[in-house]
Amino acid sequence: MSVAGKIVVITGGARGIGLATAGVLHGLGAKVAIGDVDKPAARGAASRLGLELHGRLDVTQRRSFSNFLDTVEDQLGPIDVLVNNAGVIAVGNAIDEADAVTKRLLDVNVYGVILGTKLAAERMVPRGHGHIINIASVGGLQPTAGIATYCATKHAVLGFTDTVRMENRGSGVHFSAVLPTLTNTEMIAGIGHATGLRNAEPEEVANAVAGLIAKPKRRVVVPRSMGVVLQSQRFVPQRVSEALGRALGTERVFSSDVDVTKRKSYADRTGTS
Repeated sequence: MSVAGKIVVITGGARGIGLATAGVLHGLGAKVAIGDVDKPAARGAASRLGLELHGRLDVTQRRSFSNFLDTVEDQLGPIDVLVNNAGVIAVGNAIDEADAVTKRLLDVNVYGVILGTKLAAERMVPRGHGHIINIASVGGLQPTAGIATYCATKHAVLGFTDTVRMENRGSGVHFSAVLPTLTNTEMIAGIGHATGLRNAEPEEVANAVAGLIAKPKRRVVVPRSMGVVLQSQRFVPQRVSEALGRALGTERVFSSDVDVTKRKSYADRTGTS
């Protein structure tokens, strides 16, 4: 299967992983439409990349999501791929997290993915082809102190993606999840760094998405080396795994090592402060 010529919708496409994915897929010949709650940012991103279509998209609102997909199909044609990329993160102790922040993460990271999947599948299943790619996280498999709600949302994304794939087996529609490790975007501004572990670059995640479109799979971890780490942990007692994490400093990355001032801009913009 080729990426060229496919009509692709990317949510949260104005920045970070979404923007990188739009650039990579556009470069491979796909017709890319980006939606983002920040309309000016989406317009600027589309202009820089020369994308076919852009617009405001609030993934937490059915009408906004449905209207955007309708616009894409009216102007570009039937959607081949939806990349549910929009997501937010909040940093801090879970029991101190404001209810409004918790709800914000659940609305965007879980409901937004479920809603997008449903709306795209409604179009794809009757046609007998299509691909829905949900951006999850390594945090969905590996608990990380300081981002409990975020980990919970990504765990939900994995469970939902796997289950909806089972429900639609044989329909001709593929359902995949991408699990990036910490990725160098604004989302991780001001956080710490664990010893011996490297962050991914947005382009690595984008290339993984392109690879899934060309050759659909159930799940892919970025970078691949992190996938090996996750696999190996299955054979290690949890207490040992957690002790190793403490030794490497993973428990400090989103807690004591966080520079709150460097995160303020992101937190204010995303409603996670």
